[in-house]
Amino acid sequence: MDKIKKFLEKRTKKERVFLIQKLTFLELGKLDGLNIVKIKNSDLYRLKVGRYRILFHLEGNKIIIDDIRLRDNQTYTNL
Repeated sequence: MDKIKKFLEKRTKKERVFLIQKLTFLELGKLDGLNIVKIKNSDLYRLKVGRYRILFHLEGNKIIIDDIRLRDNQTYTNL
């Protein structure tokens, strides 16, 4: 989680608020209207938030956030 916290601290306030809002929806299970897709050949899912991708997996009914990445050509490599 420290990696995610450090990533969020480097964003602008507007981006940080927007990402935290989506993370909160994800953690509370309010998935309606969120752009979530399972990543092929992986146990991970991704949530599309503007130019960012939130990568997470499920453990039972619990959502575990693995990473937040800026979308580029390397976003889905090394998963």
